Amino acid sequence: MPLKAYGVLITRAVDTRREGSVDTPHYQIHLTDDQGVHYRAAVNVKSQERPSELLYLVDDDLHHPVTARLEGLPSGWNALPSDPGGPNLDFVRGNLFDPARMRPLPPDAQGPDNDLADLLDHYVRRAVDDPAARVYLFGERFGPEPAVKDKIFGFLPGNGVHDIHMNQGNSARFQDDDGVRQDGGLLIHFPAQSRWVGVFLAFQSQSWHTDDVTGHAVVPPDDSRPQADDRPVRIVAALVNPRGPAPEAENVTLLNASPAPVDLVGWRIADRLGHTCPLPAGPLAAGATLLVPVSDGVQLGNGGGQITLLDAQGLKVHGVSYTARQAGREGWTVVF
Repeated sequence: MPLKAYGVLITRAVDTRREGSVDTPHYQIHLTDDQGVHYRAAVNVKSQERPSELLYLVDDDLHHPVTARLEGLPSGWNALPSDPGGPNLDFVRGNLFDPARMRPLPPDAQGPDNDLADLLDHYVRRAVDDPAARVYLFGERFGPEPAVKDKIFGFLPGNGVHDIHMNQGNSARFQDDDGVRQDGGLLIHFPAQSRWVGVFLAFQSQSWHTDDVTGHAVVPPDDSRPQADDRPVRIVAALVNPRGPAPEAENVTLLNASPAPVDLVGWRIADRLGHTCPLPAGPLAAGATLLVPVSDGVQLGNGGGQITLLDAQGLKVHGVSYTARQAGREGWTVVF
């Protein structure tokens, strides 16, 4: 079953604490919302399963439609239903980043800037030092516990968020936590710079091909995370805001970057709500591009969205996202 209380905590960061030499160390963050309520965020920096090093990716200039979807949410805890098109995080379906760019880091190591706690400290301390910065923590809420002081920072009641990492495709031991549109993550907004920073974490024991209903793994972890050079067919462009009145003739451009033809029979394009349309059947020649008109209710909205390429088995081959700003120029093709 999915997480019991998934959502996003919107707060200010006021302090941090590193845990070392424990079985399941965390990077701890002390936070307060605009009403003065205190929270703690417990960020995993080590896995209980081998390999113990977490995968991480930092996008220090994040451009994704999820940031616009967060606008208007109040400070404090916001429960998020598992509906498509909302501000939820989903590492598989949301096209937040390229999983091939993730790298492992040890939880704690001697010396500066060489472990996951150092990396988190670099960004969170910037948020602590900037009174205007706001931290968006996605995960599962714990508390409030009226009679229990927080075990790290001592405030009362104990209250906070954990599971700030990928929450699908788990091994059998943690399969009960699987779900779709419920991944954890850390976003930081620095208004003075008009900049968003995204920090995304996953366990090496998790699969990147998961069931669209349960979030359970459908491909073993070792065979699931894409590598930079193993995706022959990719989305390279899309016309999401054509000139002229609705219905608009939107399209997606694919490239076969490999030296061999690829059979596209059964392949499909999916939008951010999961609607799909078929690709023209037949082989795509080596080095060739293909312009795919979208149909069957697939919509590439002008307010930002996601485009996903699925193979004949329904597995994700490639995915991209675009923002409202990118879609704002009528008649221009968005290049990825």
